[in-house]
Amino acid sequence: MSQQTPEPPAHANDEATTESSRRAVLTAAGAAAAGLGLGAATATPASATPHARPPGRLPATAQPPSRELRALLRELDRSRIEATVRRLASFGTRHTLSSQDDPERGIGAARDWILAEMRRYAKSSGGRMTVELQSYVQEPAPRVPTATRITNVVATLRGAVTPDRVVVVSGHYDSRASDVMDATTDAPGADDDASGVAVAMELARVMAKRRPAATLVFAAVAGEEQGLYGAAHMASLFKAAKTDVQAMFTNDIVGSSTADDGTRDPYTVRLFAEGVPTAETPEEAATRRSVGGENDSPARQLARFVRDTADNDATGMRVRVIYRRDRYLRGGDHIPFLEKGYPAARFTEPAEDYAHQHQDVRVVDGKQYGDLPQFCDFGFITRVARVNAAALWTLAQAPGTPRNARIRTTALTNATELVWDRGAEPDLVGYEVVWRETTAPEWTHLVDVGDTTAHEVDLSKDNVFFGVRAVGRTGYRSPVAFPTPLR
Repeated sequence: MSQQTPEPPAHANDEATTESSRRAVLTAAGAAAAGLGLGAATATPASATPHARPPGRLPATAQPPSRELRALLRELDRSRIEATVRRLASFGTRHTLSSQDDPERGIGAARDWILAEMRRYAKSSGGRMTVELQSYVQEPAPRVPTATRITNVVATLRGAVTPDRVVVVSGHYDSRASDVMDATTDAPGADDDASGVAVAMELARVMAKRRPAATLVFAAVAGEEQGLYGAAHMASLFKAAKTDVQAMFTNDIVGSSTADDGTRDPYTVRLFAEGVPTAETPEEAATRRSVGGENDSPARQLARFVRDTADNDATGMRVRVIYRRDRYLRGGDHIPFLEKGYPAARFTEPAEDYAHQHQDVRVVDGKQYGDLPQFCDFGFITRVARVNAAALWTLAQAPGTPRNARIRTTALTNATELVWDRGAEPDLVGYEVVWRETTAPEWTHLVDVGDTTAHEVDLSKDNVFFGVRAVGRTGYRSPVAFPTPLR
């Protein structure tokens, strides 16, 4: 990793970038490309600002942040995020097997504090946000030697227009020391994962006062370090209820911009997104192999959507999409959602310092080990929260991802006819067809096709990849749906 531009000092205005930086990233041409234009626009070189996109062209699908979204992002409060991380670290350990009834120390104390805070946020929602403890007893299993109650804290902000569409964001509030079975040693878990919980909680606080079209779920889950148990329980409940979870993000280890060699990258967050779907059936695998859809899974479309909506001057961040489900030897709470067939992805800091996660708090040869708040970058966490907020709010306000997108393959032809089902959203005004070369990572061309459920493009389906996305009355666009053959 090369040395990056230093982050502004702590006393600098962290709620907004400078006005010149705001103007630098999205040009008028970029706005046109994100709307109804064909093709993409040129981005400002990365040297102009520490958080601009790399040199090149904006995707045709880029969505410039609206005035509404910019106002929301300005409300995310660095000082509140810092206070949340420090408070969670103060419980000593939040190990899943630690005390559940001690009012000062252990996972039970942390659970009760998160619950109280979420309920306090919900008071500003006018009854639209509900908060619950989602509990079950995990019988003995790997890393759980005795029957243990595992509890998620879940705040649900009901959608005002299409409440059946659901978007989930989470962090895990359990922590661990060097020994994953050590439930008594201090394990402050500031970066892993008080940082992710702070993101989810701050989003809940800010969005509770608003009326999203779709339902938003803000969760602090337990049991992650022992085996993703809390997230697996939540995903199973959604699946059993046939909930239409259109996206899930976990924020896990999003607290630091400093690598183990001391270099810093304070304006980049990684987003891990799988290619071949975890829950793919044999029939779906055969289709994928035949059309070459390895880079067009729902998770990859979700990742492109995040870049489209959150990689800009309003967040101050570059979203680096990693074409993997997760890191080597690691796993996160998005995986149980992927296993249930839901689109999901994981946010993680740009480069980890392993001396400050999964470590007993100690000093060895003058080096401090342990996941302590002093190693967190609270400005960075705030910007990660902005990235989440931009993606979540746009998902909630846009129509849902088009369903049953297909390419007609009943006859050989050098044109391509796409068909899809019309969504039921009352603010739906039409659709856009997008395409790119098979070797391109992001969508490069776009055409507005209006309020229809079919469109023909004079391009061969053999040579490019196509997609369809929905457009709402206020201009928000959905993620792209990747079509499969209709025979």
